[in-house]
Amino acid sequence: MSNNLVGTNTYIVGTGHDRILIDTGEGFPKWLDWLKEFVSQQNINIKTALLTHWHHDHISGVPQLLSLFPSATIYKNNPSLKGDPSMWKDIQDGQEFKTEGATLRALHCPGHTTDHMAFVLEEEDDAMFTGDNVLGHGTAVFEDMAAYMSSLEVMASKVGGRAYPGHGDVIVDGKQKIQGYIAHRKERENQVLEVLNQASDKDKNSQAAPTSMEIVKVIYTDVPETLHEAAQRGVVQILQKLVKDGKVEDEGEGRWRVRGASASL
Repeated sequence: MSNNLVGTNTYIVGTGHDRILIDTGEGFPKWLDWLKEFVSQQNINIKTALLTHWHHDHISGVPQLLSLFPSATIYKNNPSLKGDPSMWKDIQDGQEFKTEGATLRALHCPGHTTDHMAFVLEEEDDAMFTGDNVLGHGTAVFEDMAAYMSSLEVMASKVGGRAYPGHGDVIVDGKQKIQGYIAHRKERENQVLEVLNQASDKDKNSQAAPTSMEIVKVIYTDVPETLHEAAQRGVVQILQKLVKDGKVEDEGEGRWRVRGASASL
């Protein structure tokens, strides 16, 4: 069972009396009302709660959950990160959570945040609860693109059925969706490299290596300027990944250049 009434999905997993809950939303009163109604109708107990990551819209309902189920055990990777290490338990990569009708395998997949976890549901053809790494609408944001791309590759190799995202509708083909995310990010990366290569070809000794915003204005010609600042944050993440890959140099003063000869796309 899932709830996306207030923007962040909550999932209740299992078939018996004791269930596992994934993510607790933003702490809105409506969420607690929904939860009370559902568990009463189903006559179930929330024994375990799993949090995909530390963002407030996924953990703020924990006090509400504990007000209803004070003996529930709360798990989050690295609980000291925006959590309560005295009350919350850590989640390790590969850790297994079982209840009647459901076996969940934890998958550490940083990128959106450093503590981000996904959960694979064995009983449903390895369906995956993807948190905010993969969404049911739009595209995800991330703190570290290199880590995020690596995580997407791992997630694509582990998912076998549907994907249950932290926001938006259920995704029928999880693998296809994740592979689409990977292709989209690689396309953007190639576009950034193309802009830098063109700038390098024009004048290798020029001081006019492009800024991230200048790159945005070349790539995002179909996007309103009011959204360029948001696009710039994504371009900076791509540039930082390309620096790690040895393809790009940070020239300082916000300017970027391909390293050595033109970088391959």
